[in-house]
Amino acid sequence: MQMTRDQAKATIEGLVKRFREHREEYHTADYNETKTRIGLINPFFHALGWDVSHEEDRIESYREVIHEDKVRVKGQMKAPDYGFRVAGQSDKRLFFVEAKKPSVSLKTNREASYQLRIYGRSAQAPVSILTNFEEFIIYDCTRSPKQSDSASSARIKYIHFEDYIKEFDFLYDTFSHEAVYSGHFDKFVQSDTYKKGTQTLDKDFVESLDSWRKYLATSIALENKKLNEEEINFVVQQTIDRLIFLRFCEDRGVEQYGQLQKAVSHGNSYDNLYDLFKRADDKYNSGLFDFKKDSISEKLTIKNKVLKKIIEDLYYPSPYVFRVMPVEVLGNAYEQFLGKVIRITSSHSARIEVKPEVRKAGGVYYTPQYIVEYIVKNTVGKLIEGKTPKEIAQLKIVDPACGSGSFLIGAFQYLVQYHVNWYHHHPAEAKKAKALAPSLTGKNGGGLTTSEKKKILLNNIFGVDIDANAVEVTKLSLLLKCMEGETEASIKQQLSVFHERILPDLDNNIKNGNSLIDLDEEFDFDSSSKIHPFNWKKGFPDVFKNGAFDVVIGNPPYGAEFSEEQKKYLLKKYSNQNYQLDSYLIFLEQSVKVLLKNDGNFGMIIPNPWLTNLLQKGLRKFIFETVAVNEIVHFKDPVFPDVTVDTEIILLSKKNPKSNKVRITVVEKGKPLFNGKHTEFIHSQKEWIDQDGEVVNIFLNEFEKKLFKKTQEHTKPLETYIDINVGIKPYQVGKGNPKQTRGDVENRVFDSDKKKDKAYRKYLRGKDMNRYVINALEERYIKFGEWLAEPRQSANFDAPEKIFMRQTGDSLIATLDKTKLLCLNNMHVLVPKENTKVSLLFLLGIINSKTLNWYYQTLNPEKGEALAEVKKTNVANLPIREIDFENKFNKEKHDEIVKHVDLLLKLNEEFQEEKLQSKTEHLKQRIEHSEEKINQLVYELYNLTDKEIKIIEGKQE
Repeated sequence: MQMTRDQAKATIEGLVKRFREHREEYHTADYNETKTRIGLINPFFHALGWDVSHEEDRIESYREVIHEDKVRVKGQMKAPDYGFRVAGQSDKRLFFVEAKKPSVSLKTNREASYQLRIYGRSAQAPVSILTNFEEFIIYDCTRSPKQSDSASSARIKYIHFEDYIKEFDFLYDTFSHEAVYSGHFDKFVQSDTYKKGTQTLDKDFVESLDSWRKYLATSIALENKKLNEEEINFVVQQTIDRLIFLRFCEDRGVEQYGQLQKAVSHGNSYDNLYDLFKRADDKYNSGLFDFKKDSISEKLTIKNKVLKKIIEDLYYPSPYVFRVMPVEVLGNAYEQFLGKVIRITSSHSARIEVKPEVRKAGGVYYTPQYIVEYIVKNTVGKLIEGKTPKEIAQLKIVDPACGSGSFLIGAFQYLVQYHVNWYHHHPAEAKKAKALAPSLTGKNGGGLTTSEKKKILLNNIFGVDIDANAVEVTKLSLLLKCMEGETEASIKQQLSVFHERILPDLDNNIKNGNSLIDLDEEFDFDSSSKIHPFNWKKGFPDVFKNGAFDVVIGNPPYGAEFSEEQKKYLLKKYSNQNYQLDSYLIFLEQSVKVLLKNDGNFGMIIPNPWLTNLLQKGLRKFIFETVAVNEIVHFKDPVFPDVTVDTEIILLSKKNPKSNKVRITVVEKGKPLFNGKHTEFIHSQKEWIDQDGEVVNIFLNEFEKKLFKKTQEHTKPLETYIDINVGIKPYQVGKGNPKQTRGDVENRVFDSDKKKDKAYRKYLRGKDMNRYVINALEERYIKFGEWLAEPRQSANFDAPEKIFMRQTGDSLIATLDKTKLLCLNNMHVLVPKENTKVSLLFLLGIINSKTLNWYYQTLNPEKGEALAEVKKTNVANLPIREIDFENKFNKEKHDEIVKHVDLLLKLNEEFQEEKLQSKTEHLKQRIEHSEEKINQLVYELYNLTDKEIKIIEGKQE
């Protein structure tokens, strides 16, 4: 039974008093760490509400305080004492507590602080505590530790035992059981109370992976001249994977600690390691050590010093404790690692390069763990709810672009935890199936046997990726996840019970190939080795014999490049795609059309423009008519901080959509996805179906939806009246006539600050204009002609009058030009078509009005986003009220708008030239009055009510 807050304070006060009175006794050599834990630290955390002594008799996976298994640090057995976690989240630590005896001084103890920090950081615990009761020191574990750090480095707070009562509120509100479950602990670690580390553990680890790859690639390329580039990439990856796997196993007590160090301490290091690899094949059967498929490794030559350096980096004082490092961290690191490739020069030396597709995308971005967990919980979780292990064994889960395997690891972990809980509630079935570790089948038993986890992997988990190395990493990560919680003793015991090697061979579950391109006869694959076509039904025959997959999850690639031949093929195969193909949308269509069986669940994180992009009408219609959209989760904060695209989670079920209600969840800035207070909307999917693929704004209420439709009544798209182009693109290497050189581009050879001759034309950038005004701050000319990368002659820059519109931004900003200016490609050029009766000034007034801006921001909800863009398609389809010049009302409104726009252009010109403040203030008032008058005229023209006007002006209650 937990103490009240007052009882907790009184208990700690009693401990302080006892320590003060018997301090000399506590400082004797006889009072060791065990006595300190039992007599002082256990009661301290018991007072804070933690079941330190396991009096509640919970099953192991639901124990909140773990007396950590011993780990080897500096070659010796070292106990980190306590790990604190949330019940049921056995793989995540909140914080660690390292106990020392009171006679050991901690304030200046560099060794103790370093060991605690590398342990906490490896386990992804944000903070950890070093204490001997006399001293209580909190360390930030997000910062990269260095062995040379002082004991005060990364120290958040130091509390002497005499200050425990004074600091009681802080201690209780941060580290008590109540504080953790009420969210106060999370608030503390997310606050600005202390300076958190800027480089995450996975980034540290990928730097290590990169250095190991470079050492190996350089040595292997020089010592093995017969190997080609592809073979060197393969064998480097395999060698690193094997070393990491065995090192993980060592730290987790499954392999003898230090065997890798021993292997490189004498003789030929690689030969010794190769012997270890072959023994591992006999023991694990994982495919990772299958040398029947790998004929290269046996004859490999690697210099001793290279292997010694790599293996030295894998042991203390290396800042990695593999026993507690989550497999997800390894996967995240590998995701970035896979963004580079080894290239072999003509002299057979090796260099590491970023893959072209990664360079184009601006880097590699792995999926945050909370996104994986949310998608898995709402797809896999909902499908297996209430099912037995026997029923679950029939379910098939796939990630069609699995990368380093983060979603498959998440799905596997969820299945394992579900099985553990189910078997603990059904002990007879657990005993019959030998599902729980043989020594732990009692009431407080622990996890699944490796044999049971192996069944889950083989029965349930499937993936495909175009990158062969990614496939190997996924398999490695899943195998390591399968080994979590095992010890040398548990492995031996299971071997004696099940009489089989420990791990599964995942070659039939995780496959290499191009998920989107099949081995179709009509497609001539001249370069099939690069395209890697993949036939799903042949790749997974047993799955498709029973329909398809039950769950499809993942984070598909965005913006992949396709050849013209591939585009032709993909447009034919996936008929709901637009000619501007984007890979994530093809994955969406393929998943629904090919991969997902009836009643199956789909969950992915994808870019959000597909709902509002006018070009995606066909795909929206297909999705809305085919599957039930269960939920769309929109994030106000970027999910991928360094990525320009905004993303959302989409959850679907392959069932009748007509009566479905779509839940929209908006995660506000700074709010967590789980357990946060979110804004929610509910939409009828039937309404979306009835819209026949038209754009969907998920943030609108019913009244706003009607207003959006109303603004489209009695209108024609803007492109009816004008031609739309973008401005010039002056520079690009290899473009123009003659083709531009890198020097031309870097020196901007066609630019000038003056008009050198008649070929030079004045040009504008987006920032040189605003509504109804051109206000360039500098004279800027360019030599206009075919030598520019994209001169855009079709933009008709010489038209007597034209509209310039900003392309970058979240709103419509336009002005008039009558001086034949040029503009860059961050602006649109709008030129009236022949025989257009409406005035260009009328169109300018409508475009700049509050009504059209509200419509545009409703169509394209990017308001406030730094990289918002006004796309040509959206401009072309802006709804312009039809004007019947025979209708007196229509003609009057048209002419009044023209009059006020003409006045506005003149007033803004005067404002730019006026120097006297008294006059500029007067001009400013007149400009605001004219803009407001135009807005009122547009409200009348579009027949808007007072309530509708309030919505457009953002004044609705």
